[in-house]
Amino acid sequence: MQSTAMEFLEKFIRYIAIERGFSKHTIRAYRRDLEEFLFCCKVSLEDLEPKDIRRFLSDLNLSGKSSTTVSRKLSTLRSFLSFLYEEKIIKVNIAKLVAMPKKSQKLPRFLSVDEAFDLVESPQGIGFFKLRDKAILELLYCSGLRVSELAVLNIDDINFKEGFLKVKGKGKKERIVPFGDKAADALKSYLVERILLKKKKPSISTEPAFFLNIRGGRLTDRQVRRIVVKYAKNIGIQGQVGPHTLRHSFATHLLVGGADLKVIQELLGHSSLSTTQKYTHLNIEQLMEVYDKAHPFGNKE
Repeated sequence: MQSTAMEFLEKFIRYIAIERGFSKHTIRAYRRDLEEFLFCCKVSLEDLEPKDIRRFLSDLNLSGKSSTTVSRKLSTLRSFLSFLYEEKIIKVNIAKLVAMPKKSQKLPRFLSVDEAFDLVESPQGIGFFKLRDKAILELLYCSGLRVSELAVLNIDDINFKEGFLKVKGKGKKERIVPFGDKAADALKSYLVERILLKKKKPSISTEPAFFLNIRGGRLTDRQVRRIVVKYAKNIGIQGQVGPHTLRHSFATHLLVGGADLKVIQELLGHSSLSTTQKYTHLNIEQLMEVYDKAHPFGNKE
């Protein structure tokens, strides 16, 4: 590794630490990525060409690194070379001439209808925790909320008379999302326990949040995730299951049931239809079944 290149690296590290205020974790990651590149680089930074960066990225791919990791390393390199360009150490930031690798579209897992039903029915019994957890699972599955949207839900956001939620989504955008009778029953049962909790502990916070912990504070995203994971494990669902699994299941089951993609987009709060289109991953049997029922030349028997 060239001594001058290392001097430039240390100068860049001081810049992102002092002037940019990057965290220690981020600085370690930047240093690690750049040291790896400089170790592999066969030319000086002043003589660097796009082919040298592409060769480095190609070696990463061949070694089995994911597209996300490769993209991160290229992003780090772009920042480093941009800094050197601003410092007039190099004449052009050639990293900008290298395209980011395409990220693979890995679809989140979704549950079968039976698995989803078993999961939302798994909190059995009465009491604050059981009824709260059942309401959470019912709402995640019947309305397709993001975990962050569920966590910030307040009492005033729920319209029991009309059967809809006022949801605060990404970018502070609000949308209206309906919920069914089963979810309504679960929410009302939990609401009774929530009122009792306030009466038993009048000194606890007057938090407007709908979903509370036992101390009366708002449930966090992480706590909601733990609740979903706990019940999924309890009933033996294999693999990673979290709140987003129920959101994905909600969209998938709507699509299989014949819902229009634009309607699903609105319910999920996606700003772009292309984001919703990832849910069109019906398996071949489902596609053939729809074809046979809908197409004039399909098998109607």
